[in-house]
Amino acid sequence: MNELLLIITLLVSFGGTILFLKVFGKGGLFAWVGICTVFANIEVTIVVHAFGMDQTLGNTLFAATFLATDILSEIYGKKDAQKGVLAGIFTSLTFILLSFMWVHYVPAESDWATPFVTGLFTNTPRMLLSSLIAYVVSETIDVTLYHAWWNLTEKKTGNKRGMLWFRNNFSTLISQFVNIVLFNFGAFWGIYSFAELVSITAACYVIYVATSLLDTPFIYLARKMVEGKQKIIV
Repeated sequence: MNELLLIITLLVSFGGTILFLKVFGKGGLFAWVGICTVFANIEVTIVVHAFGMDQTLGNTLFAATFLATDILSEIYGKKDAQKGVLAGIFTSLTFILLSFMWVHYVPAESDWATPFVTGLFTNTPRMLLSSLIAYVVSETIDVTLYHAWWNLTEKKTGNKRGMLWFRNNFSTLISQFVNIVLFNFGAFWGIYSFAELVSITAACYVIYVATSLLDTPFIYLARKMVEGKQKIIV
């Protein structure tokens, strides 16, 4: 069941990226980054066993933010990709502030939700701070590497459009490794043993490798879809 749910989540994460782009254009990608950032930071508090490994949830949603910024880089340019990163940062900061306040309200006698909210969000500021640091560093690396690889492949092939799969995958694989190491050790140090952290981090990165490879058709689809729309407008 866990494996099936993860596959469905992956399709929703990547499919939602394309849907928001199609319906709302560039602004939809900014919005989708914010949505995925919030949901991923809630999901990441859950550890599940799937595909023979213990792993935190949120991997596929975080992967969708990398897909969104890569699409922004490919179609709209580096400045808009950096705006996508800022959208994730501002969303995380807002969520940190709000979730911190939720657990400090004095509940009414009729309240039933506070114990559950407190249990879920007591450690959220630490997790979100770790997530924010990891997100800023890794997404900055992703955008920078994407355009560095792009310059390299364009010089090598003489074709600006060529080797999209290369710049997409190798920018994401490197940046997501940085992301998962910074987040897991920042959020869960002292909660899990070092051996458990290494195991969880390795499992999460295996999932990131799979999602990075699987997002390639989606970025090709996004480019084709936007270019097709531009031709119709012209």
